[in-house]
Order: sequence, then C-alpha cells, then structure tokens
Amino acid sequence: MSDAVSPLATPFPALPAIAGATPRIARAGYKDWGRCDLTYVELVEGTAVAGVFTRNVCCSSEVELGRQNVQQGKARALVVNAGNSNAFTGYRGREAVEQIMSQVAAHLGCEKEQVFVSSTGVIGVPLPKDKARAGIEAALQAEVCSWEDAARTIGTTDTFTKGAAASAMIGDTRVTFSAIIKGSGMIAPDMATMLGYIFTDAAVSPAFLQECLSAANRRTFSCITVDSDTSTSDTVLAFATGKAGNAELISFDSPGADAFAAALEQVCRELSHLVVKDGEGAQKFIAVSVTGAVSDESARKVGLAIANSPLVKTAIAGEDANWGRVVMAVGKAGEPADRDRLSIGFGGTWAARDGQPLADYDEAPVAAHLKGSEISIEVDLGLGEGSATVWTCDLTHGYISINADYRS
Repeated sequence: MSDAVSPLATPFPALPAIAGATPRIARAGYKDWGRCDLTYVELVEGTAVAGVFTRNVCCSSEVELGRQNVQQGKARALVVNAGNSNAFTGYRGREAVEQIMSQVAAHLGCEKEQVFVSSTGVIGVPLPKDKARAGIEAALQAEVCSWEDAARTIGTTDTFTKGAAASAMIGDTRVTFSAIIKGSGMIAPDMATMLGYIFTDAAVSPAFLQECLSAANRRTFSCITVDSDTSTSDTVLAFATGKAGNAELISFDSPGADAFAAALEQVCRELSHLVVKDGEGAQKFIAVSVTGAVSDESARKVGLAIANSPLVKTAIAGEDANWGRVVMAVGKAGEPADRDRLSIGFGGTWAARDGQPLADYDEAPVAAHLKGSEISIEVDLGLGEGSATVWTCDLTHGYISINADYRS
C-alpha cells in the first residue's frame, strides 16, 4: 500500500461477517516490506463459486487454473499473494500455484481444484515456493481478521483499502454481501479489474451465480479504465456459502433472484468505482455517458475511446473544457458516428449540438464544473437508442512518477 492517499479516497465501510467465509492474513515476505502480504479465506463445504478473468493472453498460471477450476462450481478456499504476480514465470510459476493448492487442500480435506489462488505484483519473477509454503502455514494458524485487514493485505500500489457491502431479501430471508478489491494501475475493461472478491451467505447455484456475475461485470468492471492496460492477473471471484438458509436460487424464475442480482451488481459497481478513484496519480473521477448510439455495445466502445484518450484525460487534469478532444476520440472509436449529429457536454451543459458549437455557449459553468473532483462528460451520437456509461480518471504527472519507480 502506498503512503500517499488518493484525494478521491473513501473510508472503508463496515463490512459484515459472512457465515461460512473466514478470513485470515499472514506474512510470506514476497517483497521487502514490513506487512502481511498473504490473505487466506476459508470457505464452508458446498460454497458455490463464479469468476471472470482477464483476456490478456500472457496471463498468469493463477488465472489459467482459476478459469479452468471455476467450471466445477465449488470452492473451499481463496489464497491471494501480494508483491509478486507470478506471471510470465513458466513451469516454475505453475508449480508454485499447484503447491499452494495442494497444501491448502490437504489441510481442508478437499480437492485441490476447490482452492483458488491469485497473485499480484511484479511480472516475471517466479513465486518463491519456500515463502509460499511458510506463508500458507502461518495463515492456517492465524487468528480470524477483519475484511479491512484482508483488503489491506492484497494491496500493492493502492493508496486506500476498498470494500463494499449490500443485502437483499429473498422471500423472508435477508442475504448479505461483503466484498473487497485491489487495483490502482494497469486497469482496463477486458473482463474484470485486478483482484476482486465478493462473499455472500446466499444459497445460489454455481450456474446462476456465474450468470449474475457475468452480467454485472459487463456493466461495471468492463466499463472502467485507468490507463487502457489490461493486467496479466485480473480476476473477480464471487463465493456464495449458502448459510443464509434461503431457498436456492437457480434462475431468474426463482423468487428473490432479481433482488439478489441487483445487490450483486451494486457491489460490483461500487468496487469498480473505487478502483478508478484510486487510479495512479488520479485527482478527478470521470463519468463518460454516451447516448444515441446504434447499440449499447457501440456506446460502450465510444465511451472507452474517450475515457482512454490521453488528450481527453490530460485536458480534464488541466481543467480545460477542450471539447474538440472529445470529438477526436469519438471519431477514432471505430464505431458508427455522424459529425453533423454529434452533441457534447460537460456537467450537464452542452457545448456543441448537432455537429456545431452552440451560439450561446457559456463556458463559465463548464469551467466551474471541471474544477471539481467528480466530472461528467456527455456525448449524444444522435443515431439510435444505444447507451452506456464508462468511468475513468484524469492523467497526471503522478501516474508517471508511480510507474517509473514501480520496481524500485
């Protein structure tokens, strides 16, 4: 965790305990830092699991094995290592992951495929097996910790701990969600966003949990970007212990399924926004709303072209209402757009409508809006009914400083 806290940081919320999910932390010593760097969460037998993973083709063994093992639908443990991503490490990296899985599985008396492992940190350095073994042993014997402790432990360049909670009624039963995430840089919406973990006591079939998580991902984690770079390790996992005692949700026809899905998406949205607010060097949180596209997916792609534009992001950092840069980004998106139907605004004030500047455009309210910490950019393509919102942050000198010194 970084010493300098993002100006967009929010306090860690009070996350409730989740029956059937027990977090512990330990120090494996993956980096020369004086803190815990291994989070271990033990899950009750029968816990359902779902996941979304990076599409980066140079992904880690943790991602490869997680993507494979999530298909069987059950989980007994989660292990998260911080300080070493164990990506681009060949057979030695895979052996380290399988060692962790086997060690935990032997302790719990379960199949090793029910042990999920994530790692984050520097790429290209194999995870030390001796440190991993000792760290797991220490975690298995550690006292139960808080979700905030677990969140702090998985951080790397994060400047604040991130968590979210929600609840939903399924019939007469209240089900609860607690979730943590880490992420600050190398964030792009290519199926998940760094490392995020959602725990609920709801009884949900693995297939329906996966359906709900995938849908929520498309509208949340896949709609954020800090720097357009997709990590080798991005993972979001959802675990449902079933301890709330509700009738198992198996489809959207199940009573209470809509409420469950809405609560899960709420948690995902909150987590995704927290990652953007901790974007490396970020000073402003930016929402880009696109309407009038030929489809929702087209709107999302246009929004991402704007959100990933260094020229747009630096203009926002400089509090410059340079809407011409937004025009440029729309035009390069590769999606249907018509210059003569395009409208652009900031903070609810339109600067241009139907392909030309407004004759009575007053930049004063826009300039005032850009001085704030939460910025909105509105784009209407004027072509159809498609819409989407994506979220990003500004690009400052701080991003360069953090990443120029990352390995030191």
